[in-house]
Amino acid sequence: MMSTTTSASANPMQAFGNTKPCSKWGMVIKIDQCLGCMACTAACAFENETPFWEELWRTHVEDLELGTYPNTQRMFIPRLCMQCENPPCYYVCPTGATQIVDGGIVVVDEYKCMGCEYCVEACPYGARYMYTYEDIQKAKEYYGDNAIHVVPHVDKCTYCYGTAPDDTNTPACVRTCVGGARIFGCLDDPNSEVSRLAETGQAVALNPQLNVQPHTLYVLSKKANGGGGI
Repeated sequence: MMSTTTSASANPMQAFGNTKPCSKWGMVIKIDQCLGCMACTAACAFENETPFWEELWRTHVEDLELGTYPNTQRMFIPRLCMQCENPPCYYVCPTGATQIVDGGIVVVDEYKCMGCEYCVEACPYGARYMYTYEDIQKAKEYYGDNAIHVVPHVDKCTYCYGTAPDDTNTPACVRTCVGGARIFGCLDDPNSEVSRLAETGQAVALNPQLNVQPHTLYVLSKKANGGGGI
């Protein structure tokens, strides 16, 4: 596990939209409760001004069909940055643009990002994309002069660090999840739901063999593959 220090300059807005201290923020996603409504994707796109015009998102929902006809079923898998405790993107960034800030959240300082996309290639979960100059111009058409993306850079989920409303500690996707599939909280707080799910082994990492210690965890489906889950 790597040792890091937090940075106060990684995000221009600097303030995470909550006042509760936490050294390890995390999210748990309950796959069986995801309805595939895409409310999370829409809310994130609005709050974080993701380039939806290019079909690029900080969070999206994979629509999967499992099994072989006629024994098939549909499953929705929400995807986003795993907020790794040992993030490959952090190590390959040549400018220090990828940083770890309050609560172990991985962010990108767009003013330090040179657009080399090494981090995009290094991310084992495909959670990063390039926010181009053309995207910035397009964003101005939708959001005006107050658009939050001002220079080309790599973009990703930040758990709404710097954009969550005051006095909340919930990202946009969690606040709008119709099925209650997303839970956000402090993994270091033994009384939090995310901590209990992780400690009991109900919530697990995707591809744990990668040894990146994600803070985004999943309660896997009980229905898939005859109860074996995914």
